[in-house]
Amino acid sequence: EDGTHRAAHRPWRHRSDPIRLAPQSSPYHRPVDPFATLSDWPGRTAAAVVQPDGSVDRRGDTTEPFALASVTKLLTAMTVLIAHEEGTLYLEEPIGPGGSTTTDLLAHTAGVAPDTLDQLAPPRTRRIYSTSAYDLAANAVTERSGIAFQDYLDEALTIPLGLRATRLSGSAGAGARASVDDLVRVIDTWRRPVLIGEPTLQQAVTSHLPDLDGVLPGFGTQRPNPWGIGPEIRGHKDPHWTAAGNSPRTYGHFGQAGTMLWIDPDARTAAVALCTEPFGPWAAAAWPRFSADALASAT
Repeated sequence: EDGTHRAAHRPWRHRSDPIRLAPQSSPYHRPVDPFATLSDWPGRTAAAVVQPDGSVDRRGDTTEPFALASVTKLLTAMTVLIAHEEGTLYLEEPIGPGGSTTTDLLAHTAGVAPDTLDQLAPPRTRRIYSTSAYDLAANAVTERSGIAFQDYLDEALTIPLGLRATRLSGSAGAGARASVDDLVRVIDTWRRPVLIGEPTLQQAVTSHLPDLDGVLPGFGTQRPNPWGIGPEIRGHKDPHWTAAGNSPRTYGHFGQAGTMLWIDPDARTAAVALCTEPFGPWAAAAWPRFSADALASAT
């Protein structure tokens, strides 16, 4: 099956209004400079805040590609959601170990170990964060479509969004590089039905089995630990990498490479920050402060 035929099943992709980066606005016109604390971060950093009016404040070289680590999961999940709408595979289809579904793999309810294919628990009994589960989902897309997952992602996401710095190599759960400007475009696809329909998008940003407990990497056991089909859902987790002022409906992801991205639908604000310094205590302290300033800058 060639790409032209598959594209015919992607009505959301061919909007009359092409995807463009929102205009840049000056943070100095904001009540709070959202980037005031970035100078304290270790390593090289680039960041952006998407304001409620759609304008984007930027800081640093927002065209430079950074290693995303687990923020890659937002790219892979969106690609699998597109594959679901195309009929390549389906969210409630059992494709993983123990009868786990595509949704289970992406929402970390498949019981798969973090970095191996070992089954640590029956599906849908615990939230076990797993990069391996994303590789299983990507492999299923490849098997069903006959197209390497990296190529499927390019056709489904990179090309239609005009992502210039985004590349996936290696794990579908942690192997991508992208720029802040590219991720601003990706944020758009997680905020509104750009590449997938509204029902699928709302399902993806709503917690799957919201009462399950589990470990949020770097922040300990959370009771409960809500998660969507790709993005983590903030809920009432404490501690957390977003700000205390972020709404419980906030969703996004962070990565061990020092990367973070969140969308707060109640504040109508989103933020992304990429850094060359790997995740550590500095990030657990710095990211909530940056997130609080991003919220305070919203107009």
